[in-house]
Amino acid sequence: MPIRPYQLADADACLSLFESNVPEYFTLAERADFEQFLRRDAQGCDYQLIEHDDSVVACGGLAIRADGVAVFCWGMVERSLQRRGLGRQLSLARLQQARQNPNVKRIELSTSQHTQDFYARLGFSVTRVVADGHGPGLDAVEMVLVLRND
Repeated sequence: MPIRPYQLADADACLSLFESNVPEYFTLAERADFEQFLRRDAQGCDYQLIEHDDSVVACGGLAIRADGVAVFCWGMVERSLQRRGLGRQLSLARLQQARQNPNVKRIELSTSQHTQDFYARLGFSVTRVVADGHGPGLDAVEMVLVLRND
């Protein structure tokens, strides 16, 4: 399925994706942060969407910092459509984008214990785990993928 850039008009559809993933992957308390991200920062973070049948079914971004670190931000797939390759497609597109930028040395992300194995299969390694770091029952699992050691 094609990937396209996020537009402000997509905010409500992305919030619906978020809500489909509460409470297993996100806490309701994180919704305000995600909404603020969508309204203020998403377009500057190369936030992208996958649509199917005129509905947004996945979203995620890549923020590239001046220090050579790219950060995966707010990646998610509609709960009822998970395990169909959409998250992998979106993650591979973000990985390719980071690899094509000669300034990016590594990619970082913060996920939960529920998705750390997914990212490990893409080559990410765990650097730190904070129990309940994303909320009660959702550990913050920080991960990194080194692209260049210059």
